[in-house]
Amino acid sequence: MSIAATTPPDYLLRPWSGTWARDVALVGGAVLLTALLAQVAIPVPGSPVPVTGQTLAVILVGATMGMRRGVTAMGAYVLLGGLGLPVYSDGAGGISVVAGPTGGYLIGFVVAAAVMGRLAERGWDRTPLRTLALGVFGQALIFAVGVPWLALVAGLDPAEAVAAGLTPFIVGGLIKGAIAGMLLPSAWRLVRREPRGTLD
Repeated sequence: MSIAATTPPDYLLRPWSGTWARDVALVGGAVLLTALLAQVAIPVPGSPVPVTGQTLAVILVGATMGMRRGVTAMGAYVLLGGLGLPVYSDGAGGISVVAGPTGGYLIGFVVAAAVMGRLAERGWDRTPLRTLALGVFGQALIFAVGVPWLALVAGLDPAEAVAAGLTPFIVGGLIKGAIAGMLLPSAWRLVRREPRGTLD
């Protein structure tokens, strides 16, 4: 058995995790970041889904915290909002939001954090191009859950759901992926740490 196969997977914030208190702090910080970026919301005419900074937060959380902690953070964000805390876009909260037209995007946050966290553990956040691909893929997962949910809850046909819940967000998604592509590889260089094996 190789060393690479037995060493833990690596991710950017690994040195700051590992104890109960540190993990709680990381998850709390991720929830706060997502809640803050959610308040950057621009309404889209004809769509119940606004352009927000939430998906950028999901990219950053998923790629820096690894799969387990990323899922925990996004799950906590969805749960706290569902319980009524005003952490969703425009200070919204409550189970009605989760069950409403935009609820699928919130569930997609958890899915995206899981997949992005796992891919980041395997080194996909080390170079700008791969991080861009990681960010775009993560957002695609969010829309893969959010758009069908929107169609079902809002009573839209597939074309209407895509027009209202996907098309207006493509350019913004690419921009967010590019931001991640610049930030994360630079952060790896800043911490000057040799990543551990990624064949876990």
